[in-house]
Amino acid sequence: MNNIQYTPKDILQKEFKQKMRGYDPNDVDTFLDSVIKDYQSFDKNFSDLKEENEKLKEEIKDLEGQINNQNSYQFNQRSADFAANNPQPSNHEQVNSVEADLLKRVSNLEMRVFGSN
Repeated sequence: MNNIQYTPKDILQKEFKQKMRGYDPNDVDTFLDSVIKDYQSFDKNFSDLKEENEKLKEEIKDLEGQINNQNSYQFNQRSADFAANNPQPSNHEQVNSVEADLLKRVSNLEMRVFGSN
């Protein structure tokens, strides 16, 4: 609305010089009254749309927040499900696995060095 030259009040208070063969002042006043009404309607519509736009922007922010929260919840849920379905071996199990691997390697080495029995 920065480029608007006239307010409804400016239009209403505008005075025109009268000349001998000029326009009928009553016709001009009637027309200007109609212009003022339209102008006020456009101004109200603009204000209403601006307000609605701000509300919709806030609603978009709220919905984006809800989406982000839902995505975080789903990621956490999937992580928990994966951890539950794929348990990590305990330290004791890992040590036993390493020991078993070492015993197999030593056994294979003995077989190569000493031959099979």
